[in-house]
Amino acid sequence: MDQVAFRQLWRRFAELIHENREVLNDLDAAIGDADHGSNMDRGLGKVVEAFNANSEASLHADAKLVGMTLMSTVGGASGALWGSGMLKFSTALPDAAVVEWSGFIDALDAFVEALSKRGQAVVGDKTMMDVFLPAMTELRDSVDVQEGSEEIVVALAEHAKGWSDATRDLVARRGRAAYLGERSIGHIDPGSVSAALWFQALADTVRDQVS
Repeated sequence: MDQVAFRQLWRRFAELIHENREVLNDLDAAIGDADHGSNMDRGLGKVVEAFNANSEASLHADAKLVGMTLMSTVGGASGALWGSGMLKFSTALPDAAVVEWSGFIDALDAFVEALSKRGQAVVGDKTMMDVFLPAMTELRDSVDVQEGSEEIVVALAEHAKGWSDATRDLVARRGRAAYLGERSIGHIDPGSVSAALWFQALADTVRDQVS
């Protein structure tokens, strides 16, 4: 993963969130504040603006920029989770323009660990962790596979969507949705959808890099 691809990943994520903003808001209306899509869209738009204004940086600096921007511009729990997670992500990246695939996975592992500690959520709680935790298991298994394997990340994006869809049948145990109890069944968690869209952005980025 190099700096160009890293920035492309976040630009693509911003596009996907923007395209699905109202879908995310509608999902959040059922079990939250109806603003998850708008909040993420606003924050990621600011990330793109920050990238455009900072042409010379490193992977470490870029990840830190993403974290600081999301923390300050995305409201609610999502801003705190994505923002603090990306700050932790940045600490595992080098002050350089390129990182090996294994190093990128290490950084993502640090990101997910930070999310888990801050949100106190596990698989089955009907949160973004229902996507990120199983994704890390798959990625860990791919460490020895050639960097940029399109097959790996495309399959991961498909699985991520499946894990997100599966939150429909879960009872929410974390966040505002937890107050609904059994009534949260039948609704897909919007945070898990955002997480799945991030992996779709990763797949799109790798596909573009190897094509």
